[in-house]
Amino acid sequence: MSGEEGHGHRRQSAAASDEATRRAAPGEAAGAADAATGITSLIPTDDEMAARLADARRRVAGIVHRTPVATSRTLDALTGARVLLKCENLQRTGAFKFRGAWNAISRLPPALRKRGVIAYSSGNHAQAVALTARLLGIPAVIVMPSAAPGPKLAATRGYGAEIVFYDTAGEEREALAARLAQERGLTLVPPFDHPDIVAGQGTAAAELFEEGGPMDLLLVPVGGGGLISGSALAADLMCGERCRVVGVEPAAGDDACQSLAAGRIVRIAPPQTIADGARTPALSPLTFEMIRRHVDAMTSVPDAALIEAMRFVWERMKLIVEPTGVLGLAALMSGRVEARGKRVGVVLSGGNVELEKVAGWFAGA
Repeated sequence: MSGEEGHGHRRQSAAASDEATRRAAPGEAAGAADAATGITSLIPTDDEMAARLADARRRVAGIVHRTPVATSRTLDALTGARVLLKCENLQRTGAFKFRGAWNAISRLPPALRKRGVIAYSSGNHAQAVALTARLLGIPAVIVMPSAAPGPKLAATRGYGAEIVFYDTAGEEREALAARLAQERGLTLVPPFDHPDIVAGQGTAAAELFEEGGPMDLLLVPVGGGGLISGSALAADLMCGERCRVVGVEPAAGDDACQSLAAGRIVRIAPPQTIADGARTPALSPLTFEMIRRHVDAMTSVPDAALIEAMRFVWERMKLIVEPTGVLGLAALMSGRVEARGKRVGVVLSGGNVELEKVAGWFAGA
């Protein structure tokens, strides 16, 4: 496939897959329970993840929006493909993250859930956890930077969460979140390194396949890897080998591409890209393993391609989508993946963006 930079080992033998699932996350004893999250540290088997996805679909029904699937004759003509866009920019909180947050938090044992939850995020995960907590009537603490965009701070507060700024506290965000979780008895809800987060995110692609039918190609944005892990699992279960799954990162933050090429998790410096939802420096052990098992290839696109794709969906389709949200579409429109004659699913992962910045990007394009 033209432009692809890294390849996974999709559909391993059962023996290889089972061996891989026995790895514990760093610093955890195999078979132990993570005190902060109350989940086992083992990476689940494919059968276990399939069961979690099925449960997640039941759990999110009637809570998350079943977002529309959009099409465009102009886009089809430009790409030579039949393109179906899953509009998670129209999801509650404006991004797919609400799916995973609701699934993970609603699954907590009642005693743990009642104590409340904590998360670290400067964007979509913060809002997703805050809204989930409000709907469930439990406390939520969100660890954020004081320089987080004003609209995201306002939205998180508006959902009733307590915000703690890690930079003014003089601690790293993960360390501060872990300390507060321990001191207050809160459950830490990570942004992607959690089987129930992955399963929840996979419900978006499952809906796409259910509504649009089998696909030949699925393009998914990649940050920490939770969305593509769940999406690729859904593709395997619902489309089989027919559907090729490709993850897309910003060129400045291609740690997943590097990780698949190296066969190990590669950590990079915080990337400088307008795709703020994909500025994660590394995959997690869980998402790396899920990508290795279920994703066919990875590729990346420059920020200029993101602006071009954003301009198209904003102007031609009247859809407000953020830079991270158009990663898959940018790869399609720029020819990074070969799609002519194929049925292509594209996940538009979110639409939370500062309008002032967009105006500058469009003016300079």
